[in-house]
Amino acid sequence: MDRRTMMIGAAAAAALAGRSTSLLAGTDRGAQGLSNLLDQFMKERLDRSPEFASELGLDTGARAHQKARLENVSEAGIAGDKALMASQLARLTAFDRASLNETDAVSYDVVMYTLRTGDEANKAFDYGSGGAGEPYVVSQFNGSYQSIPSFLNTQHTIATQTDAEAYLDRLNGFARLLDQETEVARHDLALGVVPPDFILVATLRQIERLRGPSPEKSSLTESVARRAHEQGIPGDYTGHAAQLVRDRIYPAVDRQIALLHEMQKSATHDAGVWKLPHGDKYYAASLTYWVTTNRDPSEIHRQGLEVVKEHVAQLDELLGKQGMTQGTVGERLRAMSNDPRSAYANTDSDREILLAELNRRAQSVSTKLPAYFGVLPKAAVEIRRAPPEKEGGFALGYYTAPSLDAKLPGIYWIDLHDTSQRPKWLLPTLTYHESIPGHHLQLSIQREAGLPLIRKVSYFSAYLEGWALYAEQLAVEMGEYDSDPAGHIGQLHDSLVRAVRIVADTGLHHNAWSREYAIRYYSENLGDPQASAVNEVERYCAWPGQACGYMLGKLQFLALRERAQKTLGAKFDIRNFHDRVLLPGAVPLDMMERFI
Repeated sequence: MDRRTMMIGAAAAAALAGRSTSLLAGTDRGAQGLSNLLDQFMKERLDRSPEFASELGLDTGARAHQKARLENVSEAGIAGDKALMASQLARLTAFDRASLNETDAVSYDVVMYTLRTGDEANKAFDYGSGGAGEPYVVSQFNGSYQSIPSFLNTQHTIATQTDAEAYLDRLNGFARLLDQETEVARHDLALGVVPPDFILVATLRQIERLRGPSPEKSSLTESVARRAHEQGIPGDYTGHAAQLVRDRIYPAVDRQIALLHEMQKSATHDAGVWKLPHGDKYYAASLTYWVTTNRDPSEIHRQGLEVVKEHVAQLDELLGKQGMTQGTVGERLRAMSNDPRSAYANTDSDREILLAELNRRAQSVSTKLPAYFGVLPKAAVEIRRAPPEKEGGFALGYYTAPSLDAKLPGIYWIDLHDTSQRPKWLLPTLTYHESIPGHHLQLSIQREAGLPLIRKVSYFSAYLEGWALYAEQLAVEMGEYDSDPAGHIGQLHDSLVRAVRIVADTGLHHNAWSREYAIRYYSENLGDPQASAVNEVERYCAWPGQACGYMLGKLQFLALRERAQKTLGAKFDIRNFHDRVLLPGAVPLDMMERFI
């Protein structure tokens, strides 16, 4: 999901599943009025985002025309998004909350939380793509140059000639998006909002991969040509797409590359957003956006240090049981990573073996789900290699949710550009995080639950990532590592990563740490290869605050479960607990206690 999809879903968050049967204050008329208002919010957002309509499988019927379009990401487009959020906030504020029963009042509060915090950030900052959390319109993680090729290949379906022609229309629109983002980035440059020099280097490396192939060999061309051929659709789609790539897209990419080079002239090496206009306030707003809780960065930093200490102690004990007692925990983890036996060879045959092993893991844990969940997802999940243009600079793994009708499966993408740098013992926990019982299970249940459309697509980063990290630990409890102590070490390692992230993120943006200091802190605690540490730290610089949501979200799930266990005693049922936190969909962390 890109940033705008996140904003759409968050602004849409609304009614919880079901109605209370108790006699509560409120009226059916009030509930219907809120439902109508939130349905209108959803319609307004879909009208502005054709990509969102396609991602949900709604680009048919009255919205069929949107399949040939892309949204407006220009300065005017951003201003329009901000105006829409302000309008929705005003309309929700004017709604009579007293007319709602307890359940619908919670829905009102969820939406109000998102609209209020989003509108405050929109008014406070005049850079980025709106709000807070992503200060740089184009970076190694942000920008249509890396989101649109994947979107067109996986979210734009091709079954008819009309679909194929719509793909070509969107290719033409892709060039417009690139120029619009270049325009916004130039506006931000004038305000002194320039990514750090190392982010510009990473971004140029990524975008030049898109620009590298000949137009005929571009993934943008091959995608439509291959799928049109598979469907028996007549026409020279290779020729038409290649012409658009050559005459429209590559020139727009070149203009964006030229601006990035221009930015390098004024870029500094300072890593944190404290250097930006109103930087301290921007980071606080970013934490609110990503973590959905209002806590002081210093307090979060201290908690991160405590959780790191706890994880290091657990790893020390587990490594000792495997006979690894010499050196720091980071040094012992590094020794495991450096063991030639721990990695797959960087060959296509070993990539096939790797994917087969991940699929085996996903199938194994699937058989155990009924003992832990009352409601199970219907949508399938596929494990695929990440597109070439995203390899080497993006996340090691990431997930794309299924369409609402489940015709498009959920996809767990894994970066396989250099499998020799991916220790085997780290891959199982990544698979549980991205697929089952992590992102795929949670998001599929949310989309398949008996919720209004507006609830099926709600998104709160700390809830989603917190659940996925909780799911990594749940895999331990489900017995997935009973005969795999190295994999269990990998699970604890990756949990430690999320604790280190809290310290590094707040260190970079609140304590003004340097990039190099953060990389050193990361490496010393985790023992990861230098390239991995660099990729992770630079990610935090592009998405301030996002890294904190994983562990803080997980700790919230665990705290709620512990409270329920203590309260219910022998009556506690893990299946009921999981259904209770998953069926209402994603919500802000600050509001989760109201559901348990």
